[in-house]
Amino acid sequence: MQIPDSRPQRIVVDDKMQQGYEYTLIEPAGENMHPDFKPELTPKQLLEMGVFGGKYMTDCRGEFPDDWFEHAILSPRKSDPKLNFFRVDASKPLSYWREKGWIYHEDPRGWFQWYCRYWMGRRTFDDDRQIKRWKAMTRHIAQLQKNCMPGDWKCRTRQRQALLHWAYDSRVL
Repeated sequence: MQIPDSRPQRIVVDDKMQQGYEYTLIEPAGENMHPDFKPELTPKQLLEMGVFGGKYMTDCRGEFPDDWFEHAILSPRKSDPKLNFFRVDASKPLSYWREKGWIYHEDPRGWFQWYCRYWMGRRTFDDDRQIKRWKAMTRHIAQLQKNCMPGDWKCRTRQRQALLHWAYDSRVL
């Protein structure tokens, strides 16, 4: 019987936005998350559904499991809203997020990068802030429930796509 290696795994990042950044995975992938953080979709599911115009993860695939990309909807050149699940643009440019001070230096791509790394088992000083931001997205769920018939995927598609970006499954609303 072989005992699984339980030592923390060290990850070294070298992509267009980050070079030489290192972090350690201290939890098993998808496990032991904060009790208030209950994402409805995994990073792999989001990539397969179509998020961020397909551009978000094209240069940093080596950091994450190969199976995340087997059926991922990606755009090699530029963001294409038609690749999003709801076929709409629901993103602000990265410059907007920087201006608002919402980008943590360890995750220069923003919340989804944080989520991918958190899902993989990294834990950081920024986790509580990101989880609070994730929880704040529930205001969009309330607006969909108030203004849309259940199952009407054509109602408020930008809000639905934005919720997908934050790992809420707006298809079930």
